[in-house]
Amino acid sequence: MTKLSLIHAPDKIFKQEANPVKEVNDEIREIIDQMFDVTRIEKGVGIGANMVGILKRIIVVNWEAGNSKFSMVNPEITWSSEDTQEFTEASLSFPGIEAKITRPKKIKLSYLDYNNQKQEMEAEGFLATVIQHEIDYLDGKVFLDHLSKMKRDRLLKKMQKYIKLNPPSCVKSCCNH
Repeated sequence: MTKLSLIHAPDKIFKQEANPVKEVNDEIREIIDQMFDVTRIEKGVGIGANMVGILKRIIVVNWEAGNSKFSMVNPEITWSSEDTQEFTEASLSFPGIEAKITRPKKIKLSYLDYNNQKQEMEAEGFLATVIQHEIDYLDGKVFLDHLSKMKRDRLLKKMQKYIKLNPPSCVKSCCNH
């Protein structure tokens, strides 16, 4: 059973930087497995560890439509293209809102995989956006930080209204919602 559950905004964890992981051991693999469970339960494409209350540099991507399922520990973007693209982004932790965000179209990155092996990867299109979106969480940023203060404030008010009408689902049986 999944012990981790999704954290919803507003929460100070979204402004905190995650700490590097020394090695991918059984404890880290258990966190990764539970993060995949959360993406499945919440029907998400990816999450950063901050989103489940853990300040470790871990992301998981479970994008069924793109046939991509992987974890990245200590992901670091080593190159990004000058060409940009715009996608409408949303977040499981910021329910009921979305915004068009412009990001680099292609990226290269390095990371540790599930077996503690150093890997390099290139991503473009939607997958590049997903990875950048999740790495932002590890850096203490969220997709709304790419917007003007006025747009961000408007969306946060809209989210509060949405949450009042649609309380977030709970993964833990001890949830207080």
